[in-house]
Amino acid sequence: MFEYVIRRLLLMIPTALAIFFMVFFILQIAPDGPFDRAVRQLKNAGMEGEAGQQSSDVLGDSSELTPELLDKLRRQYGLDKPIIIRYLIWLGFWPKEYKSKTIPLNKAFRETVDKIQITELKEMLLQRHVKVILDDEQNPLIIESGAGLEFELPKIEDLKFDENYFEEKKYSLYENSYKELPNSNLIKTWYYSDWKLSNYNEEKNTASIIKTQFKGIFQGYLGYSEKKGKNVSTLIKERLHISAIFGLTSMILIYIVCIPLGIMKALKHGKRFDIMSSALVFTGYSIPGYALGVLLLVYFGGTIFPLHGWRSPNFDELTLMGKIFDQIHHAFLPIVCYMIGSFAGMTILMKNSLMENLSQDYVRTAFAKGLSEQRVISFHAVRNSLIPLATGIGSLIGVVLGGSYLIERTFGIDGIGMLGFNALLDKDYNIMMGFLAITTIIRLIGNLISDLTYAAIDPRIRFK
Repeated sequence: MFEYVIRRLLLMIPTALAIFFMVFFILQIAPDGPFDRAVRQLKNAGMEGEAGQQSSDVLGDSSELTPELLDKLRRQYGLDKPIIIRYLIWLGFWPKEYKSKTIPLNKAFRETVDKIQITELKEMLLQRHVKVILDDEQNPLIIESGAGLEFELPKIEDLKFDENYFEEKKYSLYENSYKELPNSNLIKTWYYSDWKLSNYNEEKNTASIIKTQFKGIFQGYLGYSEKKGKNVSTLIKERLHISAIFGLTSMILIYIVCIPLGIMKALKHGKRFDIMSSALVFTGYSIPGYALGVLLLVYFGGTIFPLHGWRSPNFDELTLMGKIFDQIHHAFLPIVCYMIGSFAGMTILMKNSLMENLSQDYVRTAFAKGLSEQRVISFHAVRNSLIPLATGIGSLIGVVLGGSYLIERTFGIDGIGMLGFNALLDKDYNIMMGFLAITTIIRLIGNLISDLTYAAIDPRIRFK
């Protein structure tokens, strides 16, 4: 069993990578992407407004979209690289450019490496000088050196720097602020950076240098949403637990209610209880969850239950029992809507599966051996009837944790379902890919849970 789990976990990696690539490729070739929208906004706003602010660091203050500026904008969105490289960057298997600078040859600039607070009004800046020179063979070469500076904050504007100082020393340039750097780790960080030569323009006598880093989903980074102004991982983290509370609660309640109800319907097939419950089940199955939510809000919202939200504004100020009651008060109607669709399907599936097993030879054999009806049904027929339900656990977990936009929209719940839908409308590809990554992983793990549950129910199944 352990070896099987390991193999399945390893198999998840290429499966997830293949799914990610297909969706990534489709989003990259889709028209009206982030680059197209940024160019359109820059043209309409004259480099002002939202798009201009997003690209100000790269494009500068020019009001004309020259070819050079368009190239810089493409580089900002990563479109200057082949699609396979962009995919590897998103995964974190290829270094991503996160900082660039164009400087004249033999002209140094100062870079602050770190800032250390010593006292309330005193700090140490760890800075280095960086410049590009030509070596003996006229090839560009990046030179870096350090200058550790300790100073009083009010005197920061009085400091002057010697840009011609290019010897590796671990001491300050100034006698009045002569100070050894704190430790060897900081010295190493101080001396060595990841500036790399990107381009050398011999005519203009300039060089472009960049900094790169491995930063993708394998490093826990899902991208940045310019629309929301936050990291995608932060946006998902803020909302995933909300959808999980509603989804997992409804899933547990579905199995708790549907299994006994399906058993009773199978044992009383064709009788009054079966007919009346079937009418109720099929009525619930025919009503979409969001439509039921609207109906429930009309009759019960604002009076018995709240109209929107998943918690009260003063939730943190409540006592423990108050928090429990408040959460149940807000979650009751949404959970009913989450349950309604799967409830009917699970009940009918349990009933039909049990009726099929009750007609099998092993059940008749068990009765012939003198076993009681309760024992035959509970320990033999019901156990085998649970197998179809167990195989659907994985898909159900993926669905409930992915959230339902329509239900969340109806009850004003800012969950992950609403996040994914709004990202689709806004064409926020980073959120869409982050949402895909999380839901894909959840579904793959859910399928593994289904297999393990299947093996636990059916003793004939042995994974090797």
